[in-house]
Amino acid sequence: MNTRHFSQLPKPYLAYPKVIQGLIFKKPQADKVLPQVEYVVDSFKIDPSHLKAYNEVCGFKNNGYIPAIYLAVLSQSLQMHMMTSEAFPFAILGLVHIRNIVQQTRKIGVNEQLTLSCQFGELKSHDKGVQFDFITTAKVGNDVVMQGTTTYLSRQKTTGAASEKATESKEPNYQVQAEWNVSENMGRRYAMTSGDFNLIHIHAVTAKAFGFKQAIAHGMWSKARALANLTLPDAYEADVWFKLPMYLPSTVEFLTAQQGKETDFLIRNVKSKKPHVTGVVQAL
Repeated sequence: MNTRHFSQLPKPYLAYPKVIQGLIFKKPQADKVLPQVEYVVDSFKIDPSHLKAYNEVCGFKNNGYIPAIYLAVLSQSLQMHMMTSEAFPFAILGLVHIRNIVQQTRKIGVNEQLTLSCQFGELKSHDKGVQFDFITTAKVGNDVVMQGTTTYLSRQKTTGAASEKATESKEPNYQVQAEWNVSENMGRRYAMTSGDFNLIHIHAVTAKAFGFKQAIAHGMWSKARALANLTLPDAYEADVWFKLPMYLPSTVEFLTAQQGKETDFLIRNVKSKKPHVTGVVQAL
């Protein structure tokens, strides 16, 4: 395993020219192998003003603590540079974020000094191509305070091999908790804090170039908005599957179902009732 150390988080936009190059220079056909590399920001502290802006756009309170999902968002900068600086085997544009898991072992103070690292996880077959993981870890000293798994799908022709499918289970007894009017500019607002300026989120004109009728909301904004509307324990795991695109503007419902230490939640379209995000929060 090769390790690259950084004194600060690399800027996401510095990777964009290489992403554009990928549109012009196609990757050669070869065995799909993920680089054995880890990127580490050895010591950094959160910018309180940036965290405040993130909290405002997602709905979190400014209470002196860092939402674990915020650290997962920061790690996306490392992910971008890993995909553009290493021998990454897939085209970056067109990757689909299908799942995200965030695990927090305790509350994380805004003023704590952190080490943030990211490495590639497993590569698996999927019925629509190939999926792979990024594994993110945040530490305070030697203690792991947050770990995240980000799963992407690279759409490809398949030979029939498919990923394992979840066992069918009874749908939770969801109850509607809120109705949200998601504005047309939400993608641009979230991009300003997350650094994710993927064109499918920014404007209807740029989204149409990628086959969408309108701009769509960031999946990680949807997850953050859901978590911000739950009472989270000090230690928890939040596992989310991203389903159908949330077109902007949109009116959606937020639903929850409680069972023991688990809270299932769902974000769905008000009119069609089709799901955008499903997830579960489990106390640890």
